[in-house]
Amino acid sequence: MIRERAYPVEPWHVRETRLDLDVLAQSESVFALSNGHIGLRGNLDEGDPHGLPGTYLNSFFELRPLPYAEAGFGFPESGQTIVNVSNGKLIRLLVDDEPFDVRYGELVDHERVLDLRAGTLQRTVEWRSPAGRTVRIRSTRLVSFTQRSVAAIEYRVEPVGGPMRLIVQSELVANEQLPSQSRDPRVAAVLESPLQAEERLVHGDGGLLIHRTKASGLRLAAQMSHEVYGPERKLIGTEAYEDWARTTVTCVLRPGEQLRMVKYVAYGWSSRRSRPALRDQVGAAIAGARFSGWDGLCAEQRDYLDTFWDDSDVRVEGDPEVQQAVRFGLFHVLQAGARAELRPIAAKGLTGPGYDGHAFWDTETFVLPVLTYTLPSAVASALRWRHSTLHLAQERAKTLGLRGAAFPWRTIRGQETSAYWPAGTAGFHIAADIADAVRRYVQATGDTQFEREVGLELLVETARLWRSLGHHDRHGRFHIDGVTGPDEYTAVKNDNVYTNLMAQRNLLAAAEAATRYGEEAWRLGVDDEETAAWRDAAADMYIPWDEELKVHPQVEGFTRYQEWDFVDTPPDQYPLLLNYPYFDLYRKQVVKQADLVLAMHWRGDAFTDEEKASNFAYYERRTVRDSSLSACTQAVLAAEVGQLELAHDYLGEAALMDLHDLNQNTRDGVHVASLAGAWIALVAGFGGLRDHSDVLCFKPRLPSRLDRLEFSLRWRTLHLRVDVRQHEVTYALRGSDHPDAVLELTHHGELLRVTCDDPVTVPVPPLRLTGPQPAQPDGRAPVRRATESEP
Repeated sequence: MIRERAYPVEPWHVRETRLDLDVLAQSESVFALSNGHIGLRGNLDEGDPHGLPGTYLNSFFELRPLPYAEAGFGFPESGQTIVNVSNGKLIRLLVDDEPFDVRYGELVDHERVLDLRAGTLQRTVEWRSPAGRTVRIRSTRLVSFTQRSVAAIEYRVEPVGGPMRLIVQSELVANEQLPSQSRDPRVAAVLESPLQAEERLVHGDGGLLIHRTKASGLRLAAQMSHEVYGPERKLIGTEAYEDWARTTVTCVLRPGEQLRMVKYVAYGWSSRRSRPALRDQVGAAIAGARFSGWDGLCAEQRDYLDTFWDDSDVRVEGDPEVQQAVRFGLFHVLQAGARAELRPIAAKGLTGPGYDGHAFWDTETFVLPVLTYTLPSAVASALRWRHSTLHLAQERAKTLGLRGAAFPWRTIRGQETSAYWPAGTAGFHIAADIADAVRRYVQATGDTQFEREVGLELLVETARLWRSLGHHDRHGRFHIDGVTGPDEYTAVKNDNVYTNLMAQRNLLAAAEAATRYGEEAWRLGVDDEETAAWRDAAADMYIPWDEELKVHPQVEGFTRYQEWDFVDTPPDQYPLLLNYPYFDLYRKQVVKQADLVLAMHWRGDAFTDEEKASNFAYYERRTVRDSSLSACTQAVLAAEVGQLELAHDYLGEAALMDLHDLNQNTRDGVHVASLAGAWIALVAGFGGLRDHSDVLCFKPRLPSRLDRLEFSLRWRTLHLRVDVRQHEVTYALRGSDHPDAVLELTHHGELLRVTCDDPVTVPVPPLRLTGPQPAQPDGRAPVRRATESEP
């Protein structure tokens, strides 16, 4: 695990003050840079040593067969795995013929800094070679938010103590060797040399490589170009072969002199465009980058992030670790989605190959709610990507004997690629998650053009799925049987509460949208009879209830299952999925991640306060959090039922998932949904945000250690700022194009009217605890957040 002291707590930086090779792969994920199109893992400039090399392009993948011991009808036949593309980060240095390698000689000084406001990764090194020659190196790396296809590196070298000959080798390398595969299903498959060379090109200050995948048939172009500044006498040359190109700079530096190199790298890929078209695309990207220059790229990056943070920053007073972590999380969420542009937002973003680079329901349920209120354009793009895959979801539904659209559990291109059908095929709730993301985005932005062009069809086809998948029983109740909800330890069950409630909202949203856009709905084949059937199914939706225990079973019959023996489950046997048969998990009361509790967050309008308190306590005792998706949701509901200190503990777990490597798998990429969950835990938990209707609702209340929570939301054309203190809250509008605008919201049930001229300050009502005191399974309580008087 990453040792906590490796990253000092700072509000706007993640700083590595010493190099620990034992956790190099984890730090490569933490320091990854991306813009949603290009992803560069935080590998050392010289490439060696490394934990896991990685350079990724969104949706650039290779196909691989999915083996089955015993195949079944409708099982997916091919998997999709993200490809490690041509590595343009590599800059090797030789000091008087001695390669710079931190494992040899002496590392006198080392520091890396991820600057969350500048959007750069800086590295400062002083190294003494085995021969006793000392150099200082400073590199700065960025992936541009404003120039989508471009990454750039500034590399500076200076001698210490005397003149020396330096050779800098800047490279593009394809088909890098990758570490062997783990047995953990969350780890990516290893593809051996997935790229076939098609073309190479050499020019004076750089080179270009074009490759093509063997099975998926995707074509990739990568080009590098350099600006070199230093002593007058220097030699620069470039050579290229099938899988690598190298530009070499040779010079002699004397004390006080410096070699400075700026490296521009551009990437492009396509399944359709020709080699000349891709060659021209990356050439144009290089030209644009050189026109801006290094200083211009840095200034553009800073301006972009200044705007983002002005709209989206979250201020936390009283817990500096969480303050750093929530900004780190927001930065990675931004990196995952900012320039994805009609491509998916994967579970790991573009920070590592975990889960083969697949997108899951995590995107719609955890990431898009954050972006809806901070960068809504990224949400529209992500949902347009889902819409572009709608024909594949319709084909999948037809294969399963259903109407509508059955969206995949995990995918890159849009096909189902999960070979584990109880979680994959049976995880139908993804359809309702997508529909709810549509509903939330339109509600928050008022983007009726998007709703008409994209949202309506997504709502209609997902509603058709539910009407086809479910059925009315002889008593008139509507059931959805044989599904897997968010809790993958309770698979292929009847009437999952989360699925049923989300489907209910989906059905109603589709009926309402079809009424608003009658002509467009008619073109989709929707008539009054169909919308009436959707409304009937929603009205008759069956929600299980245990009258004896006064709780909702997360699936029909769950509360009568055998209890899991937590006391005799050793700590080293978690996660359970790697140590116990699924059959044993499926038939007992053990919960991998929030499921019924998640329903109480996103469909809180379907539960009373008393039900929420009793349900939360019941499921706390059975939830083991073998998934990083759980802690933020438990934080939200703990805060809602008045367990504020427990909510603070869960907030810390969600926020520090990767900075502390809590699940010991950050090496494969950061947990984008958990990082988004830090924002959710703060804004929906302690801010009490709920968006069940077109009126924003807040019930803010802080735990004892937090003195202040301040956050912003974008709502239609308005920017709302919420400033929560221990005993009062201020709601203010700012920066509106309409100075006379009025925003109506509720504060603990009281309707407030906020204008740009008149912020509203109101008291926080006294806390009223309801329900039993929650407890966790033996050994599975979250790490307690220290109070002011504790270390």
